[in-house]
Amino acid sequence: MMTQIGLDLERLRNTNSGLGQFCVHLYQNLVNEKRADKAFQLYLPKNTLWQPQQNEQTYTVGFWDKLLGVRNTSLHLFHATHQDSHLLPRSSKIKKIVTIHDFNFLEKYKDKAKQKRKINNLQQKVNQASGVAFISKYTEEMARQHLQFPLSVLTKVIYNGNNISDFPNATKPKWLTQDDYFFTIGMVQAKKNFHVLLPLVKHTGITLVIAGWAEGKYADEIRQSAVAMGIQHLVAMPGAISDEEKFWLFKHAKAFFFPSLAEGFGMPVVEAMNFGIPVFLSRLTSLPEIGGEQAFYWDSFEANAMISVLENGLDSFAENNRSKELLQERAGLFSWQQAAKDYLKLYDEVLRS
Repeated sequence: MMTQIGLDLERLRNTNSGLGQFCVHLYQNLVNEKRADKAFQLYLPKNTLWQPQQNEQTYTVGFWDKLLGVRNTSLHLFHATHQDSHLLPRSSKIKKIVTIHDFNFLEKYKDKAKQKRKINNLQQKVNQASGVAFISKYTEEMARQHLQFPLSVLTKVIYNGNNISDFPNATKPKWLTQDDYFFTIGMVQAKKNFHVLLPLVKHTGITLVIAGWAEGKYADEIRQSAVAMGIQHLVAMPGAISDEEKFWLFKHAKAFFFPSLAEGFGMPVVEAMNFGIPVFLSRLTSLPEIGGEQAFYWDSFEANAMISVLENGLDSFAENNRSKELLQERAGLFSWQQAAKDYLKLYDEVLRS
């Protein structure tokens, strides 16, 4: 009998977001790895331009799906690909897996009542689930700190992979005029902590490229600070970029910066390590787990301390002729192919349980 697996791809409404990229790469590799005894039924957002690789059955997520959960009784298993999914089927006959990405809401919501509501909502999903996946050991630690897991629930850490596609003929973006630049990428939100990088720009005189959605109040504050510091010509914020542009920017960057305050994994870190460029990270949340001993870490966001770490790190990187090789080896630990194999194994374990 063909096993029918529902896959929540509703976050493909923004393919440039972290969750959108998770959906894209996980699906592509699940299709490549799945056996003939499994079929996917895909739950997609309205008006998405994304198309599946194969002829899987697709459903457009509507109002009633979000209110009542998926009502498709032909499913054997449903995978909610993120913890905020509203699509978990109510039927007890359908096994359910939830992927927990992070507890960033604890940083986002300072109000204890809002935090409690989010935790209670997530606890309800865990209570319904037969399996839970975490995208890092850090996320699992946070989950066990804030949630209760029934003994019947199978749990597993499954790391994300490397999102970079190969564009050997990629050319320099027209909007970038300088040859020397530092690079970072992500939605420009306060949790990304990008503003602490401006003193590094002023000190070095080297351009900083901050790629990613940059339309909110925090992005405006960064622009205003750059003007006040007289470095607006050295701070490029192009907004969302293409995969080809991202490939070129990672490949030619002097270094990659990621001073984030809250990450469940940190996919851009793996992408940067893939190119073997120096990687400078916050030591908070999951980032040391991903960067390992090959990254350089900021323990303080005070300007002089950050400058010291940067200068010493660049010198250390240049002195070790294996620096690039070691970073690329580290990046190789994180593979979407392996993630897909691990999820398919978890699917089988849950279906047998």
